[in-house]
Amino acid sequence: MDIRQTLAAQSYAGIRETASVRQANGAEAVMGRLLDDFTATLDRTEETARLAMTGQADPHALVEALASSQTAVDTVVTIRDRVVEAYQEILRMPV
Repeated sequence: MDIRQTLAAQSYAGIRETASVRQANGAEAVMGRLLDDFTATLDRTEETARLAMTGQADPHALVEALASSQTAVDTVVTIRDRVVEAYQEILRMPV
């Protein structure tokens, strides 16, 4: 085997590992931001609900916050369902 082929194969393997790490970090970063936004939405809704119960917030603000949190929960459930569906498709693939 030629030394150039060996070096080329090693370089290719290194580039593939680096690319897969970058993709994983990118996906992790996106999911992290989505989860942070989801958590922030739920926190705002809880705070608005507390203020509404003590009479310090407008009832309309509470309704808006609840609608926002419902949309966020529906989105997360849809994403979860799609991930589970993709995982099941992978399991059904012939090896």
